Amino acid sequence: MRRKIIAGNWKMNNTLPEAKSLVEDILNGVAGNPNIEKRELLDIILAPPYPYLSLCKELIGKHPGIYTSAQNCYSEEKGAYTGEVSAAMIYSLGAKYVIIGHSERRNYFRENSALLMKKVDLALKNNLKPIFCIGELIGERKAERHFKVVRQQLAEAIFLLKEVDFRRIIIAYEPVWAIGTGLTATPEQAQEMHSFIRQLIGVKYGRKTINNISILYGGSCNAQNAATLFAMPDVDGGLIGGASLKASDFISMIETLSKINK
Repeated sequence: MRRKIIAGNWKMNNTLPEAKSLVEDILNGVAGNPNIEKRELLDIILAPPYPYLSLCKELIGKHPGIYTSAQNCYSEEKGAYTGEVSAAMIYSLGAKYVIIGHSERRNYFRENSALLMKKVDLALKNNLKPIFCIGELIGERKAERHFKVVRQQLAEAIFLLKEVDFRRIIIAYEPVWAIGTGLTATPEQAQEMHSFIRQLIGVKYGRKTINNISILYGGSCNAQNAATLFAMPDVDGGLIGGASLKASDFISMIETLSKINK
């Protein structure tokens, strides 16, 4: 069954006191909130920078349906890799998820599909659920190559997984031209791509798997446009960047997603 998921990717933001305050505000805004419906069908994920994973996990405690995620992991199990953080380390901190393949990692750190698959394999081996990001550049969209790019990103990476492992993946479609730019794919553009991705999953893994994979939208999704994006039939939630740094906005988006019936 497809889960409704909203994940807040804080990126490289917040000091320790700011992180603590943000988590507390989100938890207070979610606890007992009558505007959040069918909580048992909704997963809320917080992805702070590495130094705050333990803090977030401790604050979340036993709040149901709220989890922590790392924003990245290294592509090796352990060893002399100064400054890197392994999947095993992340899992030992109580995190359930890890973001892999975000466009900023692909762009700034030149991460390619082969490297990303090493990360996915290690995440799965260490009981983490990857949130795997895919999406096209503005030039690729304008050249009408966006479907080809996304198909290739899937084929070179997570489509190499066995079905049992693929079912543990969450896919996040993030048109790169809409990340941090204020631009947003229209609901129709988001739905078109999400539907295309779901069709590819069906061809590769079959209908049962289609119905078990959540596909999130990322790319300047905020409290103002969340309702129209989340209402699209193949959009199961959002990977939220800047809007997740303001508790009131993030809570509003959680409320919005919770009320979507599909």
